[in-house]
Amino acid sequence: MTSAVYHVTGMTCEHCARAVTTELEALDGVSDVAVDLVPGGTSAVTVASGRPLSLKDVEAALDEAGDYRITEPGEGPATTASRAGLPVIN
Repeated sequence: MTSAVYHVTGMTCEHCARAVTTELEALDGVSDVAVDLVPGGTSAVTVASGRPLSLKDVEAALDEAGDYRITEPGEGPATTASRAGLPVIN
């Protein structure tokens, strides 16, 4: 089991978080998705899966969900995950 935290921009509400969660859960091997929503900022999206996911697959799922993009840590507002010192795997 692996877990990765992605820093995602473009989410503004719970509807956005649900759309992202639904698309990521549809990826093969994903067992759980948790979104730490920062409306209008950089949200932390934690994905647990049976194997590491390709960044291309995650980006495609985010694109399918809406206009959401992965950003590098440190770009834009800090997220709860980065403030808490959680590992970030992109």
